[in-house]
Amino acid sequence: MSPLPPSAITIVNGENAISAEVPAHKFGLSAEALEAEMRRGIVDSFVEKGVDKDAGRTRLTFRYRTPMWNLVVKPDGTLIESAAPAAKAPPANADHLSLLDSVRTMS
Repeated sequence: MSPLPPSAITIVNGENAISAEVPAHKFGLSAEALEAEMRRGIVDSFVEKGVDKDAGRTRLTFRYRTPMWNLVVKPDGTLIESAAPAAKAPPANADHLSLLDSVRTMS
């Protein structure tokens, strides 16, 4: 996770607002292109308010096609950029792998 400048986000009455330039840069887009993709429904954004031990924290998540970008706002206003979770590979089919291994050893 890497810190972002405090100017990347504004907090007014407990609500977070982020300039389009910040997530646009993360996805290699201009702010105008990001806003256009949001209107088309290709960019999704989610806000999660922390509870219990995470009370006071807010996580902002942006998804553009497949890539995701997360930003955590701590109660003191500190911004932390977090890496998107790696996509999980589907579980391997053990029977299929055994069959492939058998074919390879026979050739």
